[in-house]
Amino acid sequence: MSTGTSAAAPAARLWPVSWSIARRSLLLIARVPSTFVPTLVMPLFFVLAFTGAFSAIVNLPGFPTDSITDWFVPFAAVQGAAIGGVTIGYGTIRDIETRFIDRLLSSPAPRGALVVGPLVAGVLRAFLPMTVVLLAGALVGLALPGGALAVALLYLAGAGTALVAGAYALGLAFRIQSQQAAPLIQFGIFLTIFLSTAQVPLSAMSGWLEAVATVNPVTQILDLARAGFVGPVTWGEVWPGLLALAALGVVSVAFAARGLRRLVP
Repeated sequence: MSTGTSAAAPAARLWPVSWSIARRSLLLIARVPSTFVPTLVMPLFFVLAFTGAFSAIVNLPGFPTDSITDWFVPFAAVQGAAIGGVTIGYGTIRDIETRFIDRLLSSPAPRGALVVGPLVAGVLRAFLPMTVVLLAGALVGLALPGGALAVALLYLAGAGTALVAGAYALGLAFRIQSQQAAPLIQFGIFLTIFLSTAQVPLSAMSGWLEAVATVNPVTQILDLARAGFVGPVTWGEVWPGLLALAALGVVSVAFAARGLRRLVP
C-alpha cells in the first residue's frame, strides 16, 4: 500500500511543478522582453517584406490563391510559433549555465516537469506571435475565405509546431548544455521551414528542392495552416498535417526526454 502511494506522489506533483516552471518562463516575457521581441519582429517582417517583394508569384500558373497575403500570413504565423517554441531552449540553456537546473534536480520535483513545463510555456508563447501576425494580415488585406475554421486550424498548426520546435530545442539544450546549442537550434528550424513550401507551392518548384519539399513534413504542416486561407477547408489538406504533427511530436518529445537523462545524476 505504501509503495503504491509513494509511486503515485511524483505523478500527482507533475502538473503543479510543470505549471510553476511554465509560469516562470511566461513571466520572463515581461521581465526580459529582449528575449521575446524577435519572436514578434521576424514574422511581421516576413509578412510585410514577402507580400511586397513576391506579390507577382500569384500570377504563376496553378498558384492556389490570388491573394499573396493569404499565402504568406499562415507561413509567418507558423514560423513565429516555431520561434516562440525554441525560446524555451534558450531559457533552459541559461538555467543550466546559472545552475538553476541543478537546484531543481536536487529537489523532489518530478524530472518530467523539466520537459513538460517548458513545453507548456513554449506552446502558450506561440499564441502571441500568431495573433499579432493575423492582426497584421487583416490590416494588409487578408481575405480568409475559410473564416473561423481556418483561424482555428492555423492556431492548431502553430501550437503543434511550437511543441515540436520546443522539444527539439530542449533536446539540444540538455545535450550540449551551453550557448553553443543556440546556432544549431536556429539552423534546424530555418532549414526545415525554408526547404518546404514556405514561399512557393510544389507546382512552382523543380529539381532537388521539389524532391526535398515533397518529403519534408513541414510542407504538410503548412498545408494545414493554409487550409481555409487559400481556398475552402478540405480534409485532404488537414489530415496529412495532423499526421505530420503527431509523428514529429512523438519523436521530438522522446528526443527531449532522452536528453534530460544527460542532466540527471
